[in-house]
Amino acid sequence: MSHLKRITQLLRGSLSTTPSSPAAGAPGSFHLPVRKLVLRYSQYNASSSGLRAFLLSPRFSALSSRYPSIEFVVSEAGSEKHPLVTGFYGSTLKDASKAGGERRKDINLANLDANQVEQKLRHVVESSGAKIKALKRRPVESRSEGARGIWSQLHSKPVDI
Repeated sequence: MSHLKRITQLLRGSLSTTPSSPAAGAPGSFHLPVRKLVLRYSQYNASSSGLRAFLLSPRFSALSSRYPSIEFVVSEAGSEKHPLVTGFYGSTLKDASKAGGERRKDINLANLDANQVEQKLRHVVESSGAKIKALKRRPVESRSEGARGIWSQLHSKPVDI
């Protein structure tokens, strides 16, 4: 596993991307929302075997060269830690009010083989990082309190049958 020692320092894409046909920042250009991926594995834990196999395979270098704007960081964790991928996403106007303005998504990679690890990494790369919202029955958000208050069955009069 001496090959992994060389990987654990820091792997970055070129971080200087060449724009496609439209100019960078133009309405036709597209930038992935993910900014950085941190891959954490254990050298000795059996649950990290799939991630270690993926890191040593040529598929990892192909993935990192396919997305040169994403920074790939590989770090070794303690022996009792499960493998984990953390995606850091760029801030938006909604997130600017929060401290740091950065979103992150953590996905556990324990006991997955190399193919499943690649699928999870692609999922993190292709997702927006936003929280999952229900499409039906969105909760109503209001600045003021309701005029009638909140009804509770516990405070209503008991019904005699």
